[in-house]
Amino acid sequence: MLCVLAHPDDVDFGSAGTIATWVDAGLEVAYLLVTRGDAGGFDDTPREQMPILREAEQRAAAAAVGVKQVEFLDGYRDGVLEPTIALRRDITAAIRRFRPDRVLTNSPLRRWDRLAGPSHPDHLAAGEATTCAVYPDARNPFTFTDIGLEAWTVREIWYSGGPDPDHIVDITDVFPRKLAALRAHASQTSHIEGFDEMLRQRHAMVATAAGLPEGRLAEGFSVFATA
Repeated sequence: MLCVLAHPDDVDFGSAGTIATWVDAGLEVAYLLVTRGDAGGFDDTPREQMPILREAEQRAAAAAVGVKQVEFLDGYRDGVLEPTIALRRDITAAIRRFRPDRVLTNSPLRRWDRLAGPSHPDHLAAGEATTCAVYPDARNPFTFTDIGLEAWTVREIWYSGGPDPDHIVDITDVFPRKLAALRAHASQTSHIEGFDEMLRQRHAMVATAAGLPEGRLAEGFSVFATA
């Protein structure tokens, strides 16, 4: 499983519970972050320190759910991400190198009901570029031939944060690990009052909408086969 997201913390807000269940099931999971989140934060941390801080936070968050492999792309700035050919090429290289059966990424679809968060332009750009890398780029042996890696077909793509999710994962039992992962992103979450309860309520709403019993917590995705 390869998770390709725009910023540090994206994977944890949307998917850390699900990823914890994958790790528990013995699946191999790796993260690829397109930016280091240099435009994030809420205090007077020097701007030049923010990418270093957020990379360390993401590695700690990954460890909280059992993910050991975390990589970052170079050359892409937080806040001005675009689904360029260069970005598609870099993600294609990662797919051909990791050879995942499943790719999880930001949804490329804007949500008008939640403009803040899921519909961040960087999220849309990362989702679009990753989608293009999954199909057609990574599987086409005549695309990006200079990479020097064999073509690879991803069998399934999971979108996080998009409208009308059709696949629900019960994360109740692993919720403490998701919470620990998000607490690791202190530069983004430590100033939010009542953060733990806010997160619990958000995932309770997803579970209730999916018809899960009261007291359960869930994450939602849109899942597509790529064949």
